[in-house]
Amino acid sequence: MIVLGLDPSLSCTGWGVIRAEGSRISHIANGQVPTDAKAPMAERLHHLHDAIAAVIATYQPDRVAVEEVFSNKNPQSTLKLAQARGAVLAACGQAGVAVREHAARAVKKAVVGTGGAEKAQVQAMLKILLPGAKVSGADAADALAVAIADAHLGSGPITGAIEV
Repeated sequence: MIVLGLDPSLSCTGWGVIRAEGSRISHIANGQVPTDAKAPMAERLHHLHDAIAAVIATYQPDRVAVEEVFSNKNPQSTLKLAQARGAVLAACGQAGVAVREHAARAVKKAVVGTGGAEKAQVQAMLKILLPGAKVSGADAADALAVAIADAHLGSGPITGAIEV
C-alpha cells in the first residue's frame, strides 16, 4: 500500500510518500511546497492544489493521510491553515483518493510512543524508521510522520478522525 502523508500549511505544505507492507514501511519520496507570501491568496491556494495534484499523479497513493486542523491563538492563522488544508484536500478529492485524518497527538504517539513528543523526537524516530531517507525539511518530516502513523494505525475509518 502506498500512503501519501500531508502536513498542510499556507507557507509551506509538506508531503511524504511511503510504502507499507504489513508492519514494514519504506520511504519512497518526500518534499515541500512553499508559496510566495507576497502572492494573492487565490494564487497561493491554486499553487498548493496543483502541486499536491502533481504529487498524487506521480506516486499514485492508495490513500492519503492528513493532519487534522488545530486551533491557533490567532484566528487568522487558523483560517489560513484551514484554507491551505482545503486546497490540498480538493486535490485529493479530484484524484478520487481516500483521505484519513489524524490528530497531531495521535501521529506523535504512533511514531514516537507519546502524544507529547517534540518535533526533534519525531525527526529522530524518522531516521530510525526510514534509514537513509533524505528529508527535504521540517514540513516534509511532519508529513512522513503522518504517513507512518496512518500505516501503523491500521484500517480505521476513512475521511474521519482516528482516535488513539
